[in-house]
Amino acid sequence: MKMELLGFSKTQTKINFISKYVLFSTLLLNFSCYKVNRDCSNFRFGTFKYERVIGNKLSTSFFIRDNDIEIEYYNNKIDTSKIKWVNECEFILRKQNPINNIEKKPISMKIISTHKNYYIFEFSLVGDNEKRQRGKIIKISEDLNLPLKF
Repeated sequence: MKMELLGFSKTQTKINFISKYVLFSTLLLNFSCYKVNRDCSNFRFGTFKYERVIGNKLSTSFFIRDNDIEIEYYNNKIDTSKIKWVNECEFILRKQNPINNIEKKPISMKIISTHKNYYIFEFSLVGDNEKRQRGKIIKISEDLNLPLKF
């Protein structure tokens, strides 16, 4: 009776409810079927660029990855790390010549999603999942050469 007073019949109300239910169900089904692209094999080799903000300054490093070794060029320093692949999209990074206790701890890296020339990843010290951070790494070349200018 109240619905009819507002200008809605019971039939219109049921149709609106059913329409909303069908729309919501369709959207839910579409989003639940969405699969994140993770073709990690493209990122085992090549030359890469990583940008991050430290304090209030943008910092850029370049590195070469050749499956089980990574050589990073950062702040006019060269740093070499060994890579142990856990699976297709996860690996452990361990500095070859650590200079302090923090650098002795291995870093867990997990590629979350991949795109044509970059990937999104999560990283943390092994065993410290509470302090996981995210980043984006851009592949700048298939070659194992760094650009002449950084």
